[in-house]
Amino acid sequence: QVRLVESGGGLVQAGGSLRLSCAASGDTACISAMAWSRQAPGKERELVARMSNAGTTLYGDFVRGRFTISRDNTKNTVYLQMNNLKPEDSAVYYCYTDSVPYCSGRNWGQGTQVTVSS
Repeated sequence: QVRLVESGGGLVQAGGSLRLSCAASGDTACISAMAWSRQAPGKERELVARMSNAGTTLYGDFVRGRFTISRDNTKNTVYLQMNNLKPEDSAVYYCYTDSVPYCSGRNWGQGTQVTVSS
């Protein structure tokens, strides 16, 4: 099993920036991709960004060039640099990993709150 610990959330004004980090431990050899999703109150969880082990990235449509996902594989850590934040970006941001076929499925972090004030 992969254990994930997120950090870096907080309160920021609209137009500001935050950098989220998520460190993986445990069965890290099982990881095929690392990603961020988010969930705002009353809304469904949605993909923010995902990066495979090969470096292929996928972003939610709402990102529109404002966020960048990156990984430091030597530290088993994934980052999410968020710029030009908007109040509608306020949500709990969750880190997750997808697994290679011979390992168990998706692993989730505990989440970190991001609040953007107008």
